[in-house]
Amino acid sequence: VDIIKDNGMIPGIKVDKGYNKKGIWGTPKGPLGHPEVATVGLDDLQQRCQQAYEQGARFAKWRNVLQLDPAKRMPTELAIADTVHTLARYASISQSEGLVPIVEPEIVPNGDHDIYYCAQMTEKVLAAQFKALADHHIYLEGAVLKPNMVKNGLGGPKATAETIATLTCQTLLRTVPPSMPGIFFLSGETALNEDNEEEATINLSTMNSLFAGKLPWHLSFSYGKALQKTCIVTWLGKAENVDAAQKALKARAKANSDACFGKYKAGSCASVGTDGNVMQAAGPY
Repeated sequence: VDIIKDNGMIPGIKVDKGYNKKGIWGTPKGPLGHPEVATVGLDDLQQRCQQAYEQGARFAKWRNVLQLDPAKRMPTELAIADTVHTLARYASISQSEGLVPIVEPEIVPNGDHDIYYCAQMTEKVLAAQFKALADHHIYLEGAVLKPNMVKNGLGGPKATAETIATLTCQTLLRTVPPSMPGIFFLSGETALNEDNEEEATINLSTMNSLFAGKLPWHLSFSYGKALQKTCIVTWLGKAENVDAAQKALKARAKANSDACFGKYKAGSCASVGTDGNVMQAAGPY
């Protein structure tokens, strides 16, 4: 914590305890290969948030997962209701203990659906989410949203960056109140023949370019794999690669920083490309 703070950053903590793949009884099996799921960890969350604050944390993160399948009408009303209630309860507990909650209702991209079904379901989920946050008295100015971008399924018809940007921002403008200060996208999985780092950066930059001056909140990134792939493949756990790996991480972070202002130039940040997708999965992620 001290290292983080001494370098001008704010420490936070992931507080959910994941989910059991056995899922919610009676719900259909989705493209992840298991039924719809409920994230756990609320029982002792109050105490854990209190301890985290005492140890220096100032924000928290909690992720719920929803699957898409038009034929099975997924996500179901039950899964949506469970997701938005759980995230609202988590946000309430976090704020009561002085932590800024990152609210993450993730719709995973697995499946063969098109981008328009993702847009429809993302809008439905976010509308329900902000209703739940209001019901639980969440102070929106003291919270941030970490949503999925509106994209096609991994096996669905490929959408352009412009379509992704337009439908994502349209969905957010319809559902997210202007009092929410920031939206920090998760990058999500991409197909193995796509460069997840480059695509995530281009998508974010396209949003901020096409919608410059039209959005009431800050659009930024909270990427995992799409921030770290080249770094991990460069490093691969070897001490002699540390300097080069750090440079790769800093370069992609700078690219995404440029994307927050709509100024990233495609291809200007070196990436290991699609070959790195498999190497990253096998590496020390």
